[in-house]
Amino acid sequence: MQAINDFLLKIDSYIGSSPWFVYFLLGTGIFFSLYLVFPQFRYLRYSLRIVMGKFDKKGDEGDTSHFQALTTALSGTVGTGNIAGVALAVHLGGPAALFWMLVTALFGMTTKFVEVTLSHKYRDKLPDGSFAGGPMYYMKKRLNIKTSSGKVIKTGSWIAAIFAFATILSSFGTGNLPQINSIANSLYTTFKLPNIVSGFILAILLGFVVIGGIKRIAKVTEKLVPSMALLYFIGALSVIFYNYENIIPSLEAVVGNVFTGTAATGGFLGATIAFAFNRGVNRGLFSNEAGQGSAPIAHAAARAHEPVSEGLVALLEPFIDTIIICSLTGFVLLSSGVWNEKHQNRFQVSDIVVLDGTSYTDKTEQGREVLSKFIKKEVTLPLYTGNIEVEDGTITSPVTIMHARSLAEKIKVYNNGKLYSGKLSANNGQLIIPSSSNSNDSWHKWLTGIFSGDSSEGVYLEGISLMHSAPLTTFAFTKSWLGEWGKYIVSIGLLLFAFSTAISWSYYGDRAVTFLWGPQYVIWYHMIYVIGFFIASFVDTTIIWTLSGITIALMTIPNLFGILILHKEMKSEVKKFWIEYKRRFPEQKVPKY
Repeated sequence: MQAINDFLLKIDSYIGSSPWFVYFLLGTGIFFSLYLVFPQFRYLRYSLRIVMGKFDKKGDEGDTSHFQALTTALSGTVGTGNIAGVALAVHLGGPAALFWMLVTALFGMTTKFVEVTLSHKYRDKLPDGSFAGGPMYYMKKRLNIKTSSGKVIKTGSWIAAIFAFATILSSFGTGNLPQINSIANSLYTTFKLPNIVSGFILAILLGFVVIGGIKRIAKVTEKLVPSMALLYFIGALSVIFYNYENIIPSLEAVVGNVFTGTAATGGFLGATIAFAFNRGVNRGLFSNEAGQGSAPIAHAAARAHEPVSEGLVALLEPFIDTIIICSLTGFVLLSSGVWNEKHQNRFQVSDIVVLDGTSYTDKTEQGREVLSKFIKKEVTLPLYTGNIEVEDGTITSPVTIMHARSLAEKIKVYNNGKLYSGKLSANNGQLIIPSSSNSNDSWHKWLTGIFSGDSSEGVYLEGISLMHSAPLTTFAFTKSWLGEWGKYIVSIGLLLFAFSTAISWSYYGDRAVTFLWGPQYVIWYHMIYVIGFFIASFVDTTIIWTLSGITIALMTIPNLFGILILHKEMKSEVKKFWIEYKRRFPEQKVPKY
């Protein structure tokens, strides 16, 4: 698992986690914000009128209403990114990462407006009367190259095919695998429900919904999204106001650390300005998907005669998803104080680093500085290679265990729930876990382990360290008047958020399959999608998050290039829309275009 994760991290370092990708994403949003004169501010109130049906015309074609398209797209974005993703961003980059998530959303509102408008304009009506659209359709029709001799080179078809294939990959990396993994881990943490059981039940439910297509999906999501948002909103505010004395310090930390980075505090060993910026933007994209090209696929099915009207509906998504919901999660984490505290938890193997020696400490300023520089990759420390002796669950070899970018304490090693005695091994700091203490009974132990909630059959480590992702948010929600009941809000909220995300992404993937190979292959895609959903409920979380970052980038890059190329056409569409809007509503003042 560690080797696979390292390989994926290497790939991700060249694309999604690289500085150029972050600048490209933010730069596109900034360009269109300036080019269209900040539509995210000037057009916001018109978006609300349109989503309520004020601009509808009799005879508008489509499969869903504006509101259904909005909730379907929101259900695709409001998911683990809002609960687990924010916690991961703060864990990696400190409070400043939340600031960059919000900045990403602000400019992402314009990016989403543009991509949805262009995708809706070039959607196709299928033989069965339904509609299919998305960036692959405008790419195919508008990104061809015309030579001086008049010959057309069909580059658009190739770009569209790359995007569609990336959409299929991303439907697993964004909408499928990390969603059920976070659900299953949260349900196990809260209710001790075995991962495989929750995965099996939800996979069956997912199968029933996705077979019904966009109309059934829209009916489910338009009921799920408002109810789950209200539940989460109430729970988050109860934490924030319970810890009201930390509200101002939290705001100061978010803004104050933007240009200084976050110093070591508590178990948190610090983060640079660049790392906070990178992680904030990256997680911001995972949360609202602005520029990724996913939401346009849902909006292409909406009933509308003017593409810009649907783009204005989409303008609301990053505002609701990131500026409201992610901000709530961020201030829950900061005001509760859990983000930089160590807690008892089970260690993810991919998050473990084994250092050679036992002289390291985070109790002194000098010790924290050494570890902080190691975390920031400013210095190297000796990584351990060799056997690690364990007696009655206690590590006796002269090594130091780091977990989740913190110095782990009070570590105990277990084998199928009992204290372990024997040997572990490490190679260049990477811990190697024995698969089973009894190879003759491996299959029996594996099944026993996952049905009892121990999805990592065999040996595992527990101790006190920093936490991240959904377990951290779950713990933060207990720091309110609700006490331990708070974790149920996260578990239920995550269940609804993430499950609805998986539903929406199944539709995005099946539209991509339809585009590439035809509707006859959609059933096979749905089968693989549901099976993958089940399997991901009991595999390593860290690897899934790494995979999601790669698939997001593979979708986003061709989409951003496409909308930038068509920037003049976008401005022309906006002008035509406001001319019609003024004609239909002469009593209303419209913004300059």
